[in-house]
Amino acid sequence: MTAVADEYPGVTTVTPRAVQRIVAQVAREVAGVGADVRVEARVFANRTALDVRLPILYPSPIGRVTEACRAHLARRTRELTGLAVSGIDIVVAELTTETVAGRRVR
Repeated sequence: MTAVADEYPGVTTVTPRAVQRIVAQVAREVAGVGADVRVEARVFANRTALDVRLPILYPSPIGRVTEACRAHLARRTRELTGLAVSGIDIVVAELTTETVAGRRVR
Protein backbone atom coordinates (compact mmCIF):
# COMPACT_ATOMS: atom_id res chain seq x y z
CA MET A 1 0.00 0.00 0.00
CA THR A 2 1.49 3.37 -1.01
CA ALA A 3 0.57 6.75 0.43
CA VAL A 4 -0.57 9.46 -1.91
CA ALA A 5 0.30 13.07 -1.09
CA ASP A 6 -3.36 14.07 -1.46
CA GLU A 7 -4.28 11.85 1.48
CA TYR A 8 -2.38 14.16 3.86
CA PRO A 9 -3.56 17.72 3.29
CA GLY A 10 -1.67 20.48 5.04
CA VAL A 11 0.72 23.35 4.66
CA THR A 12 4.48 23.39 5.12
CA THR A 13 5.80 26.70 6.41
CA VAL A 14 9.45 27.68 6.17
CA THR A 15 10.42 30.41 8.64
CA PRO A 16 12.53 33.41 7.63
CA ARG A 17 15.29 32.26 10.00
CA ALA A 18 15.45 28.86 8.27
CA VAL A 19 15.60 30.54 4.86
CA GLN A 20 18.38 32.86 6.08
CA ARG A 21 20.49 29.95 7.29
CA ILE A 22 19.93 27.93 4.12
CA VAL A 23 20.75 30.88 1.85
CA ALA A 24 23.91 31.75 3.79
CA GLN A 25 25.16 28.18 3.42
CA VAL A 26 24.23 28.05 -0.26
CA ALA A 27 26.08 31.34 -0.92
CA ARG A 28 29.26 29.81 0.52
CA GLU A 29 29.07 27.13 -2.22
CA VAL A 30 29.94 29.76 -4.85
CA ALA A 31 33.62 30.15 -5.72
CA GLY A 32 34.94 33.51 -4.59
CA VAL A 33 32.51 33.99 -1.68
CA GLY A 34 33.99 34.25 1.82
CA ALA A 35 32.69 32.62 4.99
CA ASP A 36 30.96 35.52 6.76
CA VAL A 37 27.77 35.73 4.65
CA ARG A 38 24.85 37.67 6.18
CA VAL A 39 21.28 37.20 4.96
CA GLU A 40 17.92 38.80 5.67
CA ALA A 41 14.89 37.00 4.25
CA ARG A 42 11.29 38.08 3.94
CA VAL A 43 8.98 35.12 3.43
CA PHE A 44 5.55 35.43 1.87
CA ALA A 45 3.08 32.64 1.07
CA ASN A 46 5.11 30.83 -1.60
CA ARG A 47 8.03 33.18 -2.27
CA THR A 48 10.90 34.94 -0.56
CA ALA A 49 12.91 38.12 -1.06
CA LEU A 50 16.56 38.13 -0.01
CA ASP A 51 19.05 40.78 1.11
CA VAL A 52 22.54 39.28 1.06
CA ARG A 53 25.81 40.79 2.35
CA LEU A 54 28.73 38.99 0.73
CA PRO A 55 32.40 38.96 1.56
CA ILE A 56 34.28 38.47 -1.72
CA LEU A 57 37.67 36.76 -1.73
CA TYR A 58 40.35 39.05 -3.13
CA PRO A 59 41.24 39.15 -6.09
CA SER A 60 38.05 37.48 -7.42
CA PRO A 61 36.12 39.48 -10.05
CA ILE A 62 33.27 41.06 -8.07
CA GLY A 63 30.76 41.25 -10.93
CA ARG A 64 31.19 37.60 -11.92
CA VAL A 65 31.03 36.35 -8.34
CA THR A 66 27.86 38.31 -7.52
CA GLU A 67 26.06 37.23 -10.71
CA ALA A 68 27.06 33.57 -10.17
CA CYS A 69 25.90 33.86 -6.58
CA ARG A 70 22.55 35.41 -7.57
CA ALA A 71 21.81 32.62 -10.06
CA HIS A 72 22.94 29.91 -7.64
CA LEU A 73 20.87 31.34 -4.78
CA ALA A 74 17.70 31.53 -6.87
CA ARG A 75 18.03 27.93 -8.06
CA ARG A 76 19.13 26.30 -4.79
CA THR A 77 16.71 28.24 -2.59
CA ARG A 78 13.83 27.00 -4.76
CA GLU A 79 15.19 23.42 -4.63
CA LEU A 80 15.76 23.38 -0.86
CA THR A 81 12.78 25.38 0.45
CA GLY A 82 10.16 25.16 -2.28
CA LEU A 83 9.92 28.97 -2.27
CA ALA A 84 10.26 31.02 -5.42
CA VAL A 85 12.76 33.86 -5.10
CA SER A 86 11.17 37.17 -6.06
CA GLY A 87 14.31 39.26 -5.61
CA ILE A 88 17.91 39.09 -4.48
CA ASP A 89 19.70 42.26 -3.43
CA ILE A 90 23.43 41.75 -2.97
CA VAL A 91 25.78 44.12 -1.16
CA VAL A 92 29.50 43.40 -1.29
CA ALA A 93 30.31 43.88 2.38
CA GLU A 94 34.05 43.40 2.13
CA LEU A 95 36.98 42.13 0.12
CA THR A 96 38.77 39.54 2.19
CA THR A 97 41.76 37.25 1.95
CA GLU A 98 40.27 34.83 4.50
CA THR A 99 43.54 34.55 6.39
CA VAL A 100 42.94 33.48 9.94
CA ALA A 101 45.55 34.40 12.48
CA GLY A 102 46.92 31.23 14.01
CA ARG A 103 47.82 30.74 17.64
CA ARG A 104 51.43 30.96 18.65
CA VAL A 105 52.93 27.98 20.37
CA ARG A 106 55.62 28.73 22.93
